[in-house]
Amino acid sequence: MLFLEKYKEIKTESKGFYSEKGSRFVGYCFLVKNKKEVVTKLTALKKIEKGANHYCFAYVINIDQSEQKIFDDGEPHSTAGRPILQQIKSLELTNILIVVVRYFGGTKLGIPGLIKAYKSAARNSLNNAKIITKNIHEEYLLLFKYHSLNIIMKKIKCFNLKILKRELNTDCKLTVAIPRTKSDFIIEHFKKERGVEIKFLNLI
Repeated sequence: MLFLEKYKEIKTESKGFYSEKGSRFVGYCFLVKNKKEVVTKLTALKKIEKGANHYCFAYVINIDQSEQKIFDDGEPHSTAGRPILQQIKSLELTNILIVVVRYFGGTKLGIPGLIKAYKSAARNSLNNAKIITKNIHEEYLLLFKYHSLNIIMKKIKCFNLKILKRELNTDCKLTVAIPRTKSDFIIEHFKKERGVEIKFLNLI
């Protein structure tokens, strides 16, 4: 994986429209973090747009954009899901699901027409979305004895780190979020303290 410092996602859900030869296309953008949320959004949308002929979608999940899927829902291969995915990639977005719902108008659009329609509906929904850029953080678990708590807390305050979870007993555990751009420097400071064990957990 490339060393990423930032990622982009949508802040709120949005909607966009496109019409061609009587067919109506409605694009929806959703913020999603996992496959379960994708299923939930799709299920709810199918209840709202009951009479649609097709529910085509694409999604990208994870900070490194490692999970991607397209679905044409009966449209000719790669005429729906792929154009939607290309719109997501063009803006370098992640944690996003775009669903384009089609109401068939009675006239076939052909391969080029379908690609243009799904691309346009997806793009129009994205045009109505607010896109934000977030800094990537690394999640670490700090393990140490209680007598080292004051020193550890001073370092956390000094570097303005966010504590995600804490267990303070004889053996203490603190889960902290460290900006990826500064992680090497900050981790070295913690390693200088005797008896402190540091474990990388995840990117957030």
